[in-house]
Amino acid sequence: MVDIPFASEARHPDDQAGRLMRLATYAAVAVASSLIVFKLVAWLLTGSLALLSTLIDSVLDVGASILNLLAVRVALEPADHDHRFGHGKAEPLAGLAQAAFIGGSALFLVFEAGSRVFDPSPVTRSGVGIAVMVVSIVATLGLVTFQKYVVRQTGSVAVKADSVHYAGDVLVNLSVIVALVLATGPGWTWVDPLFAVGIAGYLLSNAWGILRTSLNLLMDREFDEPERQRILEIARGQPKVLGVHDLRTRSSGPDRFIQLHIDMDRTLSLWDAHVVADRVEHAIRDAFPGADVLIHQDPAGLDEAHPALVYHDDRPGLRPGEAAAAPDAPGP
Repeated sequence: MVDIPFASEARHPDDQAGRLMRLATYAAVAVASSLIVFKLVAWLLTGSLALLSTLIDSVLDVGASILNLLAVRVALEPADHDHRFGHGKAEPLAGLAQAAFIGGSALFLVFEAGSRVFDPSPVTRSGVGIAVMVVSIVATLGLVTFQKYVVRQTGSVAVKADSVHYAGDVLVNLSVIVALVLATGPGWTWVDPLFAVGIAGYLLSNAWGILRTSLNLLMDREFDEPERQRILEIARGQPKVLGVHDLRTRSSGPDRFIQLHIDMDRTLSLWDAHVVADRVEHAIRDAFPGADVLIHQDPAGLDEAHPALVYHDDRPGLRPGEAAAAPDAPGP
């Protein structure tokens, strides 16, 4: 029986990278869970709405980090007979759930802030809240530092997104300290709900960013234009490659897929054409480590029946199909 290779077989993250990614998600859950306890006690003692907002944020952090943990675990699974392109879509699916959860909680916070404006209540024992916020800032900074190290070592998109979110939490915690200080003064009770609305806006912004990224991954959005141009330049720069067209790219969680056609002299033997394509494939993988690269070989001068996908070069001196330096733009 012939073994059929799967799409992420050769580019699956190594064991060390996988361990680091899992450890980063475990650390995020542990830190956020600990902060929930401290913030809950502080909110019960102070009654601060701004403190309640950061408590809600920590609850969301735990939910998001658990989803990330599960998504990373599934996404790191190698391709199998039923999922030949791997399991990378688990990450954006978890992202959709995160966006809905965060957005709903932010709207709830806005509603609570509106109620507090019409029925203000003073903030008490603000010193306790400030102390808890300082502890939160120190713990969060430690977590973000570790997450950034993991991102440098693994390039994980999920851990990077989590790191950006927790880095923003540092600013949220600082704003809560300001709100607690101001809200203790006479006539300043409106500051507490105002800061809560600001934090809700921050949460909605995060939800929108997660939603947009997740939808782009699920809809197989192309790589950014600079990356596409880099792929084209690498392929065109290889010896005996006369043209490049039909470039398609997409991402699926930690997995990246690159497909393209290359034009070569029609007199080349099948073996020589294979060697050229193999050289192009390795050059692209060197620039995009772990990518799944699929290359189709065309004889120069062949005008394929894909007018919407083939890129043409109409400059004088080139025969049809010869696009040695054709721009990445669709032809007529």
